[in-house]
Amino acid sequence: MRWDMPWALWLLLVVPLAVAFARRPARRPAAVLWARLPAGGPSLGALAVRAFGLLPWAALVLAILGVARPQRGVSQSETESKGVDIVLVIDISPSMAAQDFQPLNRLAVAKETAREFIRQRPHDRIGLVGFAATSFTQCPLTLDHDALLELLNGLDFGLAEDGTAIGMGLASAVSGLRHSKTPSKVVVLLTDGDNNRGSIDPATGAELARAYGVRVHTVLVGRGGVVPVPVDDPVFGRRVQMARMDVDETSLRAIADRTGGRYFRATDTGALEGIYALIDRLERAPIKSIEYKDYLDLGPYLLALAGASLLLYGLCSTTWAFRVP
Repeated sequence: MRWDMPWALWLLLVVPLAVAFARRPARRPAAVLWARLPAGGPSLGALAVRAFGLLPWAALVLAILGVARPQRGVSQSETESKGVDIVLVIDISPSMAAQDFQPLNRLAVAKETAREFIRQRPHDRIGLVGFAATSFTQCPLTLDHDALLELLNGLDFGLAEDGTAIGMGLASAVSGLRHSKTPSKVVVLLTDGDNNRGSIDPATGAELARAYGVRVHTVLVGRGGVVPVPVDDPVFGRRVQMARMDVDETSLRAIADRTGGRYFRATDTGALEGIYALIDRLERAPIKSIEYKDYLDLGPYLLALAGASLLLYGLCSTTWAFRVP
């Protein structure tokens, strides 16, 4: 709140003097119907008459305040961001059902940490690619993160044939970024296995990313070796058995090195959360906040209220209820 003409507030000092002058004994108020008050105190009518008598003074105070022009500030902010375009590439092959992140499997933990990563980056366009034997775009680059999170929830086993086509997943992500105009284009590739399917090998996918200026951070999830894996047994139904699952660190390191990204290894939930937090810090674009302040002038409203008070006073003065019959 500010006053455009604060000097006018000094006129408020005149109001008490004017009230004292108007109430001098020589100036006797006109008689009214409720002049005789009951012994128990003033009646409701008497109180109304007294309030009526205050209307001119209230109008005078409002008029002075209106001349001083109080103004209420209204702030508006605008955020300017160059932004980062990011595509999350997540392996949904059957090996991601391994439960070495007990009580959750690898895919469930990957999705949960990806959700938190998305929530931390409201100003960036983010897309989502899933892959197994083939790859597909689950969500193109978007700022509608609510829709993105819904589509992330729908990413699950069975959306593609069994297999691990790392090169295909990377190529799909690069395809979604190739027309991006942002200065920073990033892929976060999360997988637990060795490339064994697809018409594009990981090295070719890395070369495509490098050619389009896309930086790829690779994340190898899971301990590897012998891990608990749920299987569907035709006799005993679904059960968990120990199975050996090999991983290929060399290929993922080569992808990261070729594209200027970093390679990470996540062997537990805490490590994966830390990896996403580190990537979040690595991939930041400048964000500039500009604040504008406008002011709403309340003076005209106060003057209008003062005029309404005088109008009400004049109207009441002409009615029989405020006069002696």
